Amino acid sequence: MANTPHKRPMDLLRFATAGSVDDGKSTLIGRLLLDSKAIFEDQLEAVEATSSAKGYDYTDLALLTDGLRSEREQGITIDVAYRYFATPNRKFIIADTPGHVQYTRNMVTGASTANLGLVLVDARQGLTEQSRRHAVILSLLRVPHLVLAVNKMDLVDYSEEVYDEIHEEFTQFATKLNVPDLEVIPISALQGDNVVTRSENMPWYSGPTLMHHLENVHVASDRDLVDVRFPVQYVIRPKSDEFHDFRGYAGQVAGGVLKPGDEVVVLPSGMTSKISRIDLFDNEIAEAFPPMSVTVHLDDDVDVSRGDMIARVNNAPTPSQDIDAMVCWMTTTPLQPRQKLAIKHTTRTGRALVKDISYRLDVNTLHRDQETKELGVNEIGRVQLRTTVPLLVDPYSKNRTTGSFILIDEATGVTVGAGMING
Repeated sequence: MANTPHKRPMDLLRFATAGSVDDGKSTLIGRLLLDSKAIFEDQLEAVEATSSAKGYDYTDLALLTDGLRSEREQGITIDVAYRYFATPNRKFIIADTPGHVQYTRNMVTGASTANLGLVLVDARQGLTEQSRRHAVILSLLRVPHLVLAVNKMDLVDYSEEVYDEIHEEFTQFATKLNVPDLEVIPISALQGDNVVTRSENMPWYSGPTLMHHLENVHVASDRDLVDVRFPVQYVIRPKSDEFHDFRGYAGQVAGGVLKPGDEVVVLPSGMTSKISRIDLFDNEIAEAFPPMSVTVHLDDDVDVSRGDMIARVNNAPTPSQDIDAMVCWMTTTPLQPRQKLAIKHTTRTGRALVKDISYRLDVNTLHRDQETKELGVNEIGRVQLRTTVPLLVDPYSKNRTTGSFILIDEATGVTVGAGMING
């Protein structure tokens, strides 16, 4: 079968929303779904009926996304809710993350795979402590694009002065963070101003609408297309008569571009070989790039198993058992030195010992508390670990897949921490 260039699928944008309570986050997502024709008429009718039964004189679009009964009753978001919709230009996955401080871990989960972070602020309140915290978390997670949506502009009479004040304050704050791309957009989620259609109420604003920005923000170059990283998830050996000698290595490309004929090294063994072919389902393809899931075949019968990594010979990650990382702790039992946990990094698992906690980061002020020697639930700090197996790591700033890991309680199997590896 001849190599066929893989037809690139429609562009996908994953974005996470964050904001304080009552900033109108769920209403905004409801507005995006409604104005992009992503919901059915019966869904809209059900929401209109519920809004009417609650005595509202408007359609509460937040009911489209707040799925848990406790969320609807309190009018808040608790869990990470994922929503899918598409326009002719792009497909979208929205992670609607909770705003409360006690759900920081949920926000970290929702934003960890996002290409773009959407932070909402209430135009009447301006920047709050929560808004700053969300921006800090998004920058820690290296979300490459950030949008500040100044919502409820209708309640401040679409004032340009209010927008300029928030724009200036947030731009100043963002200079302390690692925010490569920032856009500030004035909107009204309830009325629909500047969400999908341009607002006639804000002639002074000449920037893009929110939907136009989401459709056109450039994300293709955000991934690392230079450093080849292919964590092996599964070794395919059918052992049938038809595929007697078939041996393929399945996984998801985490970095770089793989092509047949490339000389590669298998880590941690250090054995070298060449890629003979790459399969995508039943087709042989000419190249594979993130985030494609493919099967790679090698010329030589080298020993490869789950947890190994295929990389380029002169550009491979360094195996390391000493890990220095920013960790978000997710359980009520605090993280302390000498604690033993299971660790999962890409497809590789092992055990880890907490050597030291350097500091706890105050995500509101960016202050580093070096006196503390433990991390409580929802806290983020710099932690040193020693692992039983060498991990094939890159700095998180370089590759968000090979630069991250999770920590697991061995007794319960529950994920208790998420880590981002420092350079």
